[in-house]
Amino acid sequence: MTAVTAPRRRLTEGRAVPVATMVLAILVIWYACTIWLNARWQLQVFDRAGQADWTIWQFVAGTFAQDRPVLPAPHQVLVELWNSVAMQDVTSRRSLVYHAWITLSATLLGFVMGTVLGIALAILIVHNRAVDRSLMPWLIASQTIPILAIAPMIVVVLASIGLTGLVPKSLISTYLSFFPVVVGMVKGFRSPDALQLDLMRTYHSSPGQVFGKLRWPSAMPYLFTSMKVGVAASLVGAIVGELPTGAAGGLGSRLLAGSYYGQTTQIWAALFMAAALSATLIFVIGIVERIVLRRMGVRP
Repeated sequence: MTAVTAPRRRLTEGRAVPVATMVLAILVIWYACTIWLNARWQLQVFDRAGQADWTIWQFVAGTFAQDRPVLPAPHQVLVELWNSVAMQDVTSRRSLVYHAWITLSATLLGFVMGTVLGIALAILIVHNRAVDRSLMPWLIASQTIPILAIAPMIVVVLASIGLTGLVPKSLISTYLSFFPVVVGMVKGFRSPDALQLDLMRTYHSSPGQVFGKLRWPSAMPYLFTSMKVGVAASLVGAIVGELPTGAAGGLGSRLLAGSYYGQTTQIWAALFMAAALSATLIFVIGIVERIVLRRMGVRP
């Protein structure tokens, strides 16, 4: 009896049941919204066909099988993902893998530049009070500008000097990803308490030694947390950067093409691919975080 109930108890006390319940609730709500939003078009289909004796099942099935639905059903999105991922060559422009790789390249480049820039700015802010008072308000104000407003300007200005393709998108990603790193690292560099700093001064440590032996290790948990936020923002920046460029590839261009031709299922498939890409990047950063912090002894 104990051998049977133990796995069941671990299952109920873990994350599987809450996550499965939430997923099931989302699917039920999604299917209900699909019927509601696609109902008007399905009624028009029955009217044009002269079909007045339709049943509820035919009506529901029709809302789940429209070519251009207002809201595609979950199974339609899964079919589109399967057809555009597994059934297409990765070098084909019809493959979501092809478009995801183009977006990923700009995301990673912008994320690396944003992380380096964020760490550099955080070091300046922590070690220079004048920079802290003068620069930090401007950094905060910069994030109040809508990215959709400045993305076309960045693309046009850089195109005028011959920079197109990967560079504009990566710079937009840098703009979105550096701010979480700045905020997180400033908090991390300032996390050592006064007793720890006084102890370093007692040992006559130089500012470089204080930074390398105290501030930097203390900031590591903050760095990886801010990197998780930054990489998701970087992906959003890469997708937004693809919208005004008219690029032939990328998840942003896939979304734009779907909106032009009314292919809502294609739009949702691209959104799911972007979400999967973001989740994968965050998961990879989490693995690196556990390895680095364990070796540094910051976490047991």
